[in-house]
Amino acid sequence: MQKLFLLLLACGAALAAADERTVSSPIVIGFVGGFVAHDDTIHSEVQLANRLGADNPYLRVKIFENRRGDRAYREVLRLLDTDHDGELSAEEKHNARIAIYGHSWGASEGIALARALGRDRIPVMLTIQVDSVQKLGQDDEWIPANVKQAINYYQLDGILHGCSRIRAVDGARTKILGNFQCEYRRHPVRCPGYPWYARMLMRPHIEIESDPAVWTKVESLIRSTLAPVPAR
Repeated sequence: MQKLFLLLLACGAALAAADERTVSSPIVIGFVGGFVAHDDTIHSEVQLANRLGADNPYLRVKIFENRRGDRAYREVLRLLDTDHDGELSAEEKHNARIAIYGHSWGASEGIALARALGRDRIPVMLTIQVDSVQKLGQDDEWIPANVKQAINYYQLDGILHGCSRIRAVDGARTKILGNFQCEYRRHPVRCPGYPWYARMLMRPHIEIESDPAVWTKVESLIRSTLAPVPAR
């Protein structure tokens, strides 16, 4: 009887170890816009990443400059490789729980990252675009089929403004949560810390980036989408 008990105990430990190797923690990838540094806390994208990382130990939060899309892609693959064998198994891909967000060029880079992950058959649970400005050679309007949910916030004033409509490549696989226009002529938003030329030349573009109402919604979506799955 004792030998049987020890055998069952060993099997249980092996299964637990296997679960630990194959179940990855949720991943949040953020991209800043323009030529912003990834650690510039003036910007709401960086502030959000810091908040999520500070009070959600179950989340792995990384933020990148929009020119670092390749680095972000490699980091996602590394985080998903729970058994550390240098390759992603079908199970490791299936278990992926990823949310991607960004502002301006960063939003465009986020969709490019989702598309690259789709080529590897890696699902993305959520993409969020805030005043998405398409980068050269990218497509920030059509959301790839590996993305389960996508949402878009934009404004149409000023010299620089975002994509007003995102659409699903495959509507049966991707749910577009909405395209929501923000307007700041009647309800301006303070943009403390931004250089004078940004406030003068592209104020609405940085107002949406500084709008606490927008980023509260972004944060709530990420938290609810990647909330811990209750144990069975």
